[in-house]
Amino acid sequence: MQKSTLTPYPPTRMPPKGPLSQSAFPDPNRAAPEGLVAYGTDLTPSLLIDAYSHGIFPWFDDDAQPVLWWSPDPRAVMAPADMHISRSLGRRIRSGVYRVTADKAFAEVTAACAEPRANSMGTWITRKMRTAYRELHALGLAHSVEAWRDNDLVGGLYGVSLGRMFFGESMFSRVPDASKVALAHLAGQLHSWDFTLIDCQLPTEHLASLGAREIARHSFLELVAANRCHPDRQGHWDFDDLAFS
Repeated sequence: MQKSTLTPYPPTRMPPKGPLSQSAFPDPNRAAPEGLVAYGTDLTPSLLIDAYSHGIFPWFDDDAQPVLWWSPDPRAVMAPADMHISRSLGRRIRSGVYRVTADKAFAEVTAACAEPRANSMGTWITRKMRTAYRELHALGLAHSVEAWRDNDLVGGLYGVSLGRMFFGESMFSRVPDASKVALAHLAGQLHSWDFTLIDCQLPTEHLASLGAREIARHSFLELVAANRCHPDRQGHWDFDDLAFS
């Protein structure tokens, strides 16, 4: 991996010495609270793995512009066991109206997540982003969760799994609660697998209503550093029938 493909932000900042010197990225602890760490042109599986392993994620909205890499302060996170399931969501889950699977339609889920939203003018999930995450999925490190009604894909989410952490990227719903049902099943499965944390990236009221909380960036980066000692649950996933109840 060539370190010259990334420019630290601010550009005058030098990459740190110490444990992070093995990364292509500068120390995210030194970034401003909004979290811009670096920018560059590459978006490869190896660079994505490097980024997530150090608490950094890509977020940009134009393939013609530089790839921007972020680590915001504070960070939104959720322990798998702490997802809040409201009464209405619980009824929806128990009804069985949605069938939930994992890694059965990764490309379709990322394409659906990239569709324009009602309250947005565009999408940050560009063609370059979708290609990069499909490559990471082929390596068994990016995963999708699908919610189906009959044979129609009606909701889902995708993200990256490293060690015992799941780094959520995006979710979508075409019908009420479909993405929430997908997330609930994911949280149940991750809890069964002894995962410690779901990274939700940026705090929002919607995520808070589901159980996400804010933690300081330095605390999150300490958790990510500790997570690097755990082996990856690599390969395509199947959900256990009894993981969610």
